[in-house]
Amino acid sequence: MSSVRKGEAGDRFEIVDDAGVVAGRAYFVEVAGARVFFHTKVDDAYAGQGLGRELVVAALDATRADGLHVMPVCPYVAKVVAADQRWADIVVAVTQDALDAIEARTQR
Repeated sequence: MSSVRKGEAGDRFEIVDDAGVVAGRAYFVEVAGARVFFHTKVDDAYAGQGLGRELVVAALDATRADGLHVMPVCPYVAKVVAADQRWADIVVAVTQDALDAIEARTQR
């Protein structure tokens, strides 16, 4: 059993195992009413368990609940939204402002 939560830093969603260990993260920045997902990583010890998809689905659902759009820069997030049309109404094209925000975030 696992659960997904928003990370304390407010810039990621985390999937946590039963022992409370963070097994994976989906990082984002927020730009102009959109959550820009730019990197998703599940730790190797949890590979092959479907946690990446569980994490991304929960993050997308939370983004909808928060009233935001999704810009899928991360290839895995893009793959998930392309395969399931339930988020089609909140997915928007990636902008240069979003790419600049990612660069600023990752340069810290």
